[in-house]
Amino acid sequence: MNDAIQYLVMLYESVGIILDVKLLFIIMGGSVMGLMVGVIPGLTATMALALLINISYGMEIHAAIAFLLAVYVGSTTGGLGSAIMMNIPGTPAAAATAIDGFQLAKQGKGGLAIGTGYLASFIGTIFSTLIMLFLTPLIYIIALKFGHWEMFLLALFGIMICGSLSTDQDPLKGWLVGFIGFLAAMIGMEPIYAYPRFTFGMLQFQGGIPLIPALIGVFGISEVLTVLQESVPYRIDGKVGRVVPELGKFRPYLPATIRSGIIGAIIGAIPGAGEDIGAWMSYDIGRRRSKHPELFGKGALEGVICPEVANNAVIGGAMIPMLTLAIPGSAPNALMLAAMQLHGIRPGPTMNMETPWLLPYVGITLFAASGAMLFWGLTLAKPMIAILKIKREILLPLVVPMTLIGAYAGEARIFNVYIMLFFGVLGYILRRMDYPLAPLVLGIILGPIADISFRRALMQSRAAILPLLERPIGLILIACLFFIIYAGVKRIILFYRPNRVTMTSEILKNVEEGEKKA
Repeated sequence: MNDAIQYLVMLYESVGIILDVKLLFIIMGGSVMGLMVGVIPGLTATMALALLINISYGMEIHAAIAFLLAVYVGSTTGGLGSAIMMNIPGTPAAAATAIDGFQLAKQGKGGLAIGTGYLASFIGTIFSTLIMLFLTPLIYIIALKFGHWEMFLLALFGIMICGSLSTDQDPLKGWLVGFIGFLAAMIGMEPIYAYPRFTFGMLQFQGGIPLIPALIGVFGISEVLTVLQESVPYRIDGKVGRVVPELGKFRPYLPATIRSGIIGAIIGAIPGAGEDIGAWMSYDIGRRRSKHPELFGKGALEGVICPEVANNAVIGGAMIPMLTLAIPGSAPNALMLAAMQLHGIRPGPTMNMETPWLLPYVGITLFAASGAMLFWGLTLAKPMIAILKIKREILLPLVVPMTLIGAYAGEARIFNVYIMLFFGVLGYILRRMDYPLAPLVLGIILGPIADISFRRALMQSRAAILPLLERPIGLILIACLFFIIYAGVKRIILFYRPNRVTMTSEILKNVEEGEKKA
């Protein structure tokens, strides 16, 4: 009872902190920056955080967290504008939104689709934040029971499930990329005996691979290299129309909204799954459960609501494993984790003792950021469409200096810029070969956790593995790992069979069949 009262007190104190005029201005500024980045095709939520994280270096910790969370929420939502008006998703999370949103735009209902999308995104963020605030304290109780064996298995589980879910094609690609990141994390001074590993005699490598430059390279530089060679016409044919939706017309979609919020929060809590998977899964389930599935793909408003609720609900869900276990639930979440560590905060099982104010503060900040996102989204919907007319050949070269600043500013080392460029080229090659990037990042983050946890567990048990069989949580994680491997191998076999069907292609095929019947 005392813990519950103390938690409510911290929530109340967090409200008082957020109501500070300075922080409100920071949240409003971060939100509009996120929306502007998200609406531009090719600039993802991850890239927005990678570019703007350097702005938070000189901020006080509360201001830095508020700014980055506002950017996170805004950029996740911003992609719906170009998806609806141009059929070009601003972010991967908005790809499912484009199916019905673009059809509505061609019918002259683009403004209604955009306004409804912003409202759905607002509800998704609020819904998952409530789940985060009430569920995370319960997960802390379980997290405190994690020993070295459990942390090793959990890190391995995160890499395996991220590799499996990050692509609807060959899971082997995801696993391979995840363990490439895992091996990259082994570079540097090993944490127990301080012995240099894979440094090749270079003093710069002894500090290991810096996380933020690697993240900026993988998601920033590779995005620039990929997008600059694409040729996409920038022409908006449909009219925007009325933007602010009527709340009465939204009421029939409340069951689908709640269902999509639950789906998004669950997908977010799975390490590495991400906003785009949550959006596609919610769209597919929404189409199957709808009273009028034949309208999907032809301009169904429900086809906009389901993915937009889900991709924003992933935000709150992804915060749960990040705060309790220091395992990011998505790629943008990985940058949030890096930013918090940069400012001296260590999320994980001990966070409740070291920084107990962080969870309620993050929750209240997400409430404020989602409100700012809704305000700016509805206010600037029509002006921000004009941003889409800027050619990416002009815009993206201007992004490169910002990535250089972001990589250099953390430690003021030119070596970090080289690391960023290397991972940028690596990310570009992986993209060209159709390999997912999220497992690479998760491998870099979870590699040190798995390494030191496994070695400490062996030291405690004197190199015996049998004590693991006496730990119930460890046995559950082993069972989950075997299930992931079994399901992944089954998918690999199906993938290499002729006439294979992927999750995304199956959805699009059903949409096309519905159009033919109509």
